[in-house]
Amino acid sequence: MKITALITVLSLALGLFELPSTFALNNYGDGVNQKAGHTEPTTAAGVTEAPSVKCKLQGSSRLPAFSMDGDYIIGGVFSLHNYIQKVKHNYTSMPEPLRCTGSIDSRELRFSRAMVFAIQEINNSTELLPGIRLGYQIHDSCSSVPVAVHVAFQLSNGQDPVFNTGNKCSQSGVVMAIVGESGSTPSISISRIIGPFNIPQVSHFATCACLSNKQQYPSFFRTIPSDQFQADALAKLVKHFGWTWIGAVRSDSDYGNNGMASFLHAAYKEGICVEYSEYFYRTHPHSSIQRVADVIRRSTAMVVVAFVASGDMRILLEELSRQPSPPRQWIGSESWVTDSDMLSFSFCAGAIGFGIQKSVIPGLRDFLLDLSPTEVVASPLLTEFWEDAFKCRLGKSEKAVTDESVCDGSEDIQELRIAYTDTSQLRITNMVYKAVYAIAHAIHNAVCQETNSTSHCDKFTRIESTKVLTQLKKVNFSQNGYHVSFDANGDPVAMYELVNWQKSKSGSIELVTVGHFDASLPVGQEFNINRNLTWLGDSTQVPVSVCSDSCRPGTRKVLQKGKPICCYDCIPCPEGEISNATDSPGCFRCPKEFWPNAERDTCFPKPVEFLSFDEVLGIILAAFSVGGASLAIMTAAVFFHNRASPIVRANNSELSFLLLFSLTLCFLCALTFIGAPSEWSCMLRHTAFGITFVLCISCILGKTIVVLMAFRATLPGSNVMKWFGPPQQRMTVVSFTFIQVLICTIWLVLSPPFPMKNLTTYKERIILECALGSAIGFWAVLGYIGLLAAFCFVLAVLARKLPDNFNEAKLITFSMLIFCAVWLTFIPAYVSSPGKFTVAVEIFAILASSFGLTLCIFAPKCFIILFQPEKNTKKHLMNKNQS
Repeated sequence: MKITALITVLSLALGLFELPSTFALNNYGDGVNQKAGHTEPTTAAGVTEAPSVKCKLQGSSRLPAFSMDGDYIIGGVFSLHNYIQKVKHNYTSMPEPLRCTGSIDSRELRFSRAMVFAIQEINNSTELLPGIRLGYQIHDSCSSVPVAVHVAFQLSNGQDPVFNTGNKCSQSGVVMAIVGESGSTPSISISRIIGPFNIPQVSHFATCACLSNKQQYPSFFRTIPSDQFQADALAKLVKHFGWTWIGAVRSDSDYGNNGMASFLHAAYKEGICVEYSEYFYRTHPHSSIQRVADVIRRSTAMVVVAFVASGDMRILLEELSRQPSPPRQWIGSESWVTDSDMLSFSFCAGAIGFGIQKSVIPGLRDFLLDLSPTEVVASPLLTEFWEDAFKCRLGKSEKAVTDESVCDGSEDIQELRIAYTDTSQLRITNMVYKAVYAIAHAIHNAVCQETNSTSHCDKFTRIESTKVLTQLKKVNFSQNGYHVSFDANGDPVAMYELVNWQKSKSGSIELVTVGHFDASLPVGQEFNINRNLTWLGDSTQVPVSVCSDSCRPGTRKVLQKGKPICCYDCIPCPEGEISNATDSPGCFRCPKEFWPNAERDTCFPKPVEFLSFDEVLGIILAAFSVGGASLAIMTAAVFFHNRASPIVRANNSELSFLLLFSLTLCFLCALTFIGAPSEWSCMLRHTAFGITFVLCISCILGKTIVVLMAFRATLPGSNVMKWFGPPQQRMTVVSFTFIQVLICTIWLVLSPPFPMKNLTTYKERIILECALGSAIGFWAVLGYIGLLAAFCFVLAVLARKLPDNFNEAKLITFSMLIFCAVWLTFIPAYVSSPGKFTVAVEIFAILASSFGLTLCIFAPKCFIILFQPEKNTKKHLMNKNQS
């Protein structure tokens, strides 16, 4: 038989639990079976008749907490108590049935009574199952797997101790479907029992994502969303408030373990780290509960995510309340965060979590409060509830406590402030209500025929639970404005309210809806907060829970060895790199023409640097340049004014004026080096410098040659001067200058100087300078100047000791000595000077050499012309005895 086989499989293969009373089915035939002389009953006609079969349930059945007969029976399983009585088996006698202990869970009692209310409402309906009366059998599972399995077997078989079914000891399940259980683990056990027989189970509070597996739980449905949606929503919530360092606590059950696993997976994807992950169960030793509480107290994480069943959470909070602990921001799963019984733990004020949407069930409150004394006395469960609620005992109660008062009938249930009477936050209760209606609609579709908008139902139609299961997959209706349907996994659409534990003006804690989560909306739009939240300590500031403070822009994260990714150090970005985001994992380099600011969080354009007319150095050099040109012009004016004087005529006035003109150009060409380089200024500055200086040296060279040839011409028979007359002198200057012009032209044609941004000399700023284009061209220009200067210097040295005051070779020698010294010093200074100082060194060399030539050659002559006119005579110049 299928029931017997299932029991055998469960007891041998699964070994999950120990049944207190085993429902085994035995055959008791009316005939006598003997090893010899076995006879079969016969009819009067002599035909052998099949023996009558009686099926008997071994052990004792459990009485339902609430029951009512009907045409079709709906089963219900609720955790009305949280504990079972511990029994030690002696294995010598049949064990007693397991008994529930502890006080009644008034919230679960409300769930069971809501089921009764829904069935009565359906029985009074003229649209749903008209003419058919639904019955119910509601059992207490004691939050225990063994009791839940016991109840599942009983709901599948019925309560009759002996029943006749012809020749087989099997029968269809008495119930069409089962509502419950509240916990995931008992629901899993029930589903494994009734699933093979296709008895539908609709849970109102079992949220484990594992139950969506239709291969393992083919007949399981639920009106509450799967924990997979809640886990994702909780991870998004934690991320939304910037918490990256959290603690995690879970029930050691299918609900807690599967829910926390889903949450941790979602949290990992959001970059959230978990300092600790602890588990416990209400039946664990007290030392285990205490250990979890101590871990929470010692932790550094301010936020604790608790995926804990309501009964387990109460025990943990009671343990935490015994010793003051640091404030913690609690993030709760739906199981406990919307349980009004938990609001008494004031140190959890500010807790937030997701809850099923609030609802209104018209007439339910009146039904819950309408408990007549007769009804209470008739139900042992209601009697226990009444006595616990009012701290008295009913006259017929077996609860003999001498020091308790007797209930006198004046007790008013409306004055109670407990979960049973609180209908202001109907959430899970509505899930029970929807579950009952879903089953009723499935039965309606199975037994009723629609004709002309009216339903005709035959209450004598016998249907199998399989047909109800098939119809349950198709239900799609609305009740009191709440839509009910199931997807392929037996799950509804996931919709949550974000609830916050806030203190009221009276000081009590109340649940306040502050937002919503709708899984049916597009990604990124599911989560919405529309009211202000309060946090731990009644604060309006969001608490901070991080392992390491956020790394400000300008730094990067470096993970701490051996710790999660949320624990890190903040290291400043290297030189030239920035990070412009908080908690940046790395830094990146600024573009070439940009440089970080002092905080290294922004790239600014590098300051452009060049020798400008606006800065002090540029002004000084420009002033010396203009001053030098003015000096050369004034000298030329003095010479022109005294052009007929012997000293001017004796010093080759034509070359002197040409020399002064070239010196003026030398002074002025320094101005081309000041200012922002451009394409034209870069070509002009180098060519103007090269040509003007060659013109200047050519003039000096011409004067030196004239001096030497003049004294050679004094020798007898010498006719040298005819080759060094004014035309030859002009030709010499032009020829030497033309060579430099040719060099500069080739340079400009092949690879001219051009403006460039120097990004290598200084990392933090840009130097605008003129690139040489061709270094060969630049050094060819300088080399040619140096060659002429060296040649001129040699000739001047040779002529320095010639007699008479006419000889200006001494002045030329000294001027060329200064010129060569300046430019020999220029080369290493030019190469080693950084940035704009390279240009300044070049300008300084131009001005220094120009001033040296001007002062050394013309200053003595001007001094004689202006201040010693007595020496400006032919006699004095021709005097060989004077120096």
